[in-house]
Amino acid sequence: MLASGNINKMHTEWLPDQVQYHLPIGDQLVDINALIGRTIHIDYQQQINCQHCGRKTKKSFNQGYCYPCFSKLARCDSCIVSPEKCHFEQGSCREPDWAEQNCFVDHYVYLANSSGLKVGITRGSQIPTRWIDQGAIQALPILRVSTRQLSGLCEVVFKQYTADKTNWRKMLKNEVDILDMRAERDRLFDLAAADLQALEDKYGLQAISRILDAEPTEISFPVEQYPTKVVSFNLDKNPELVGKLMGIKGQYLILDSGVINMRKYSGYQLNLSVLED
Repeated sequence: MLASGNINKMHTEWLPDQVQYHLPIGDQLVDINALIGRTIHIDYQQQINCQHCGRKTKKSFNQGYCYPCFSKLARCDSCIVSPEKCHFEQGSCREPDWAEQNCFVDHYVYLANSSGLKVGITRGSQIPTRWIDQGAIQALPILRVSTRQLSGLCEVVFKQYTADKTNWRKMLKNEVDILDMRAERDRLFDLAAADLQALEDKYGLQAISRILDAEPTEISFPVEQYPTKVVSFNLDKNPELVGKLMGIKGQYLILDSGVINMRKYSGYQLNLSVLED
């Protein structure tokens, strides 16, 4: 056995040649890139612990939380997925102190190419981690804004003209064309000009800054072979999986027997073994 314990989402490091992945499992940090080309065995031990409070839970909510934490943490509220619905000013934020530290800081609106062009938002501290987790091969920040809510309002404007979600099957098959990201940015700025002007008029010029000098980030993932057909593992239905690790993209392990989203199983207790070739 290589490692055993509760897991969390894979840690990533962007390097010019390819992304480096490590999986937190128990008290170990396993180099997953080093396992590519080898046959691995993942065995779910039928135990889930909340990644926030540590209590045992029969079901994971929002990728790793027990239901009480899912119900009370601001990071699990619906406004995290839809920031334009922020309700802080109504006095109903679940954790005002957390919001002050995480929502009332500069955010970036970006374009990413993961399964085609999409718009997204993130804090500056999550660049380029956010792009890697989405399996983007290209990304470009286009706006810097003063709050998370404002980033959501800008995203709503742009998603009238482009996608805001990743087609994870296309992403894993690598069915993605290289794009001229700066040309796409300029095209969307033109299409969204009136709506962006309205937001600037309402929130002030200092609240929204266009980023015109950024270079696109190119991201290469450690994949030896992409699947032609995507079959997804579900540990809740089948607690064991075995397969040769062909690569890693986004938060997915790509095996010759299927794919698994490791982030989905945050808090699950797993055994990870490498089988003899």
